[in-house]
Amino acid sequence: MDGSGKTTQMAAMEDALDRWGFEVIRSREPGGCPISEKIRALLLDPENKAMDETTEAILYAAARAQHVRQVIRPALKAGKTVLCDRFVDSSVAYQGGGRQLGVDTVLNINRPAVDGTMPMLTVYLDIDREAALRRRAASSQLDRIEQADDAFRTRTEAAYHELIRREPERFIVVDAAKPAEEVSRDMTEKVIQRLMEAEA
Repeated sequence: MDGSGKTTQMAAMEDALDRWGFEVIRSREPGGCPISEKIRALLLDPENKAMDETTEAILYAAARAQHVRQVIRPALKAGKTVLCDRFVDSSVAYQGGGRQLGVDTVLNINRPAVDGTMPMLTVYLDIDREAALRRRAASSQLDRIEQADDAFRTRTEAAYHELIRREPERFIVVDAAKPAEEVSRDMTEKVIQRLMEAEA
């Protein structure tokens, strides 16, 4: 969720994986490659308030399709570990739940975009709404998605929780309200354990 400190934790996770000998490619969505970064600018520009919900979902999927083919798949084929700041689960939560397009609609839009390339693990940084809002208030400028109202955030959060309930084996939930160092430790321990189990 926005305001959970994921940018800080992404850096900590990358460092931890590197120490454990994983060759890591770090990326983000929307974005991660030149074409997708241009789509990102459209999606997050606060001036694009008239953007329709379906347009938004399709643009996210378009950025993802390019990112998967240009960055993620080549990295995986080379034996690297991809660490991505957001992926398809974010679309399911934000557009399926937050924008009320429905989970199935968003999954169908994204099916050709990911084309079977799904994350082995998804880390969900769990933080209560008030704490997240306090963190976001410190930001100098909120993007178009971050400017959405509280009802949007509530729906998005509920959609994430439903995803976690459906696929508990794929999600790692970390309490992001703790100090950043504790969050990093909890997250890296859980992720490394899962990765070691997968390689065993």
